[in-house]
Amino acid sequence: MIGSSGAKAPPLASPLVRAIARNWSAAFLLLMLVVFSLATPNFLSITNAQNVVHLQTIGFLLAAAETFVIITGGIDLSIGFVMGLCSVSAAKLMQLLMARGLPDATTVVLASVVVLLLSLLPGLVNGIVITRFKVPPFIATLGMWGIANGIALKLCDGFPVAGLPDLLPRVGNGYLLYVLPGNFLSFFDKPPDFPDARIRELWRLIPFSLPFIVAVLGFLAFRLSRTAFGRHTYAIGGSMDASIRAGIDVDRHLVKVYVLSSFLAGIAGVFNVFQTGIGNYTTFNASYEFFAVAAVVIGGASLTGGKGRVFGSAVGVLVLAFLENGLAISGVQPFYRYIAVGVLLVFAVVVDKLFPDLL
Repeated sequence: MIGSSGAKAPPLASPLVRAIARNWSAAFLLLMLVVFSLATPNFLSITNAQNVVHLQTIGFLLAAAETFVIITGGIDLSIGFVMGLCSVSAAKLMQLLMARGLPDATTVVLASVVVLLLSLLPGLVNGIVITRFKVPPFIATLGMWGIANGIALKLCDGFPVAGLPDLLPRVGNGYLLYVLPGNFLSFFDKPPDFPDARIRELWRLIPFSLPFIVAVLGFLAFRLSRTAFGRHTYAIGGSMDASIRAGIDVDRHLVKVYVLSSFLAGIAGVFNVFQTGIGNYTTFNASYEFFAVAAVVIGGASLTGGKGRVFGSAVGVLVLAFLENGLAISGVQPFYRYIAVGVLLVFAVVVDKLFPDLL
């Protein structure tokens, strides 16, 4: 095979090499789990594993959003601040509804639905600017990055939006099962008369966020791998000209992809309110999109488009999350953690260049 520069691509030695290269991130994750579990006894405890996965629910959503965009050959730099904008907007709307005397459950549901509908707007604007005005995705979504950032800052003046219904963190951080060994099994919540002095004895199993994110990722993986929407997404990333000649409405499809990305960021923003009990705005929201891009690339996607898998991106999120968690538990200084993530990211790009036809 001859590359665009005229040089031969490295030969693929065997199907085994291809399989390892295609799934290197999953193999690295397993190896990392083994190493850290040997180095730190509590690393693979149920509590730690559940906490890592639960705290990365937002990471899974944003990585899934970025997966669709990157497969088309684009990038969405706005998802971090769109998430922050939706978090602040949901909290502000809940405050307004509570002031009108609506029940807590009605307040939460109504505000969540309204904000999820509004979350479609940034993606729609991104898609139209990219397709109709031919603005590069990097610039278009960077512009939306600034717009969402500014609106969120205006809404909350740079402070968290508090005073929300108490049920939010109870749902966002709840578990399906509560077990006190040898005593009782409780579903969805611990018994109301359970003494605080014995809280350390209580086993909390399967956070609500786990079946939620599995269902979302499963649906998105099905859409990407088993439907015309997914086939068109890959086709556009492989060759936009060929897609046009094949009769695909490329502009319409790209708008849908950016709307989907924005919507998933909106879900992440609403979930953030459930998880923290407040509407969060922080300048560190800008780091979320870069985490998502790193996870997608580590999970096997190509920044040039045409390659990527939802569950591959999920593996990328787990690699980054457990790497950070394992190094922190091991007492490794923070700057080494950043170096490790950077090395992984460069390695993922090198694998993509050496084995360009894995998917």
